[in-house]
Amino acid sequence: MVSPILHGLPPVVGDRPAVLILGSFPSALSLTAGQYYTNPRNSFWPNMSRLFNFDPAAPYEARLAVLRSHGVALWDVLHACRRVGSADAAIDPQSLVVNDFGEFLAEHPTVERVYFNGAKAAGLYRRLAPTAQHVLYHRLPSTSPAHAVPVDAKLAAWRAVASIASAAQPGEAGRRHRAVASIASAAQPGEAGRRHRAAPS
Repeated sequence: MVSPILHGLPPVVGDRPAVLILGSFPSALSLTAGQYYTNPRNSFWPNMSRLFNFDPAAPYEARLAVLRSHGVALWDVLHACRRVGSADAAIDPQSLVVNDFGEFLAEHPTVERVYFNGAKAAGLYRRLAPTAQHVLYHRLPSTSPAHAVPVDAKLAAWRAVASIASAAQPGEAGRRHRAVASIASAAQPGEAGRRHRAAPS
């Protein structure tokens, strides 16, 4: 028996997104709930709560509102696929339908960075979707419980999201953040400082 085609969730996006976080495809739990990162063992929401200072147990819509207010958008690489269970390895490679990122980025030109939640999302995007010249792409460690990396190490890598999102926000807070981040990075000795001065990454 052929498994049915599953369809993903719509993007979560505010007025001026600076960062787009992409997973591969929602888990079975997330599809049932109609919510991103529903698995309680997934570290996505605990990470976001520590980065943006909110209660990880807050109602789902309240958590989304915080992300939107900080210029963070959520989506997945795949629009649709066949899959048995929740594991990325169970996705049928012949059934992949990618989301329309050309249209999304045209509608949201303020997006500066795309962060992939894990290697699977990054690999799918690289194979299936075009890149935009004005956007930088980075892979972060997966927040899935199947990705065996210490929680603090994952959080340290994910701090890049908060840094870029905060720096991109308009107003005095964003200006202060950009100034401090620029001074701190440019002052670093050696290759890291040279890279920052040459081009942000």
